Order: sequence, then structure tokens, then C-alpha cells
Amino acid sequence: MISEFLHAALLVSDLERSAWFYGTVLQLPQIDRPLSFPGLWFGIGTLQLHLIQQDRVIDDRVNAQQWGRNRHIAFGVRDLAACRLQLEHYGCPLQHSASGRAALFTQDPDGNVIELSEIR
Repeated sequence: MISEFLHAALLVSDLERSAWFYGTVLQLPQIDRPLSFPGLWFGIGTLQLHLIQQDRVIDDRVNAQQWGRNRHIAFGVRDLAACRLQLEHYGCPLQHSASGRAALFTQDPDGNVIELSEIR
């Protein structure tokens, strides 16, 4: 079902200091994601790290408007419709992307947010 790892999102208290740490200290290249949520993106091989300023998140509760802005792990999938059917079969909570892009959000048993995005 999962094809490749896409990105991890982290909430940070100081975006500028975090950019210095990941970019200068760890020497990760910053990448451009023009149609994405606000924040900074860094590339680590096939992994993309999304840093989000903590105060940009209005509510830590997971809901349709916030799933993409909370800490989450995103996976690329080749058949998003098959993933949706699998999640529905097992009664998993499910939300479509609020932005209208081809992505689903669910939660694991501990409440961690999982994003499944169709590979473009």
C-alpha cells in the first residue's frame, strides 16, 4: 500500500533558529514547496522535513482543518482509492485533504496523524 516515504512535519517554537539548526548546523538543503502549507522544508534524501511555526497552529486537536498542520508523517501511495477502501474496511478515522489535493488523513491507535498522498 505505501510506496515511499514523503515527509515528516514538526512544530517548532522559533522557525528562524530551527532553520539555522537544520540548514547550517546539520547542513540540510532547504527545498521549495510552493503549494504547501507555510513553514520551511528541508531535503534529507527521499525524506522531506517540514518545519511549522508553533503559533501558526490554532488548535492541537486533530480536525479536518488542522490535520495537515499538526505533527504528522506522510507516505506516498500509488493507489489512493485502494488505501481509502482499506481504511474504511477496518473502520479507521478518515479525512480528505481540506485543500482539495489528492490526500487522505487518518490516525493510528495512539492518535498520531498519518497522511497518505498520491504520488505525482
